[in-house]
Amino acid sequence: MSDVLSLAPDFTAIPAAPQADRGAESPLSKARKGQRGVIVRVGGETGRSESIDPEELERRLLEMGFVEGAVFEVLHEGLFGRDPIAVRIDDMRVALRRREAAAVTVQFEEA
Repeated sequence: MSDVLSLAPDFTAIPAAPQADRGAESPLSKARKGQRGVIVRVGGETGRSESIDPEELERRLLEMGFVEGAVFEVLHEGLFGRDPIAVRIDDMRVALRRREAAAVTVQFEEA
């Protein structure tokens, strides 16, 4: 019976997703589930053309708790395209799109 075709998917053939550089500054949009770190800088510029004004995006992020020095952890990623993400900021949980997360610069924890 060792010749029986298995219906279970073989996940060993799928390459691991690249991890964001630990210890280096990077946009929050590059973070993966389970990664932790500290927020270094919050700006309104995402590197893309946006329908929202950069100053307004920065204000909204600051109001949600994305402030310099805050500790974060990525809790969940969306099913399709890993978007949106759920992030724990200190004692709060916030969901945001990776497009907006690109405006937050973070430093990931060392492994």
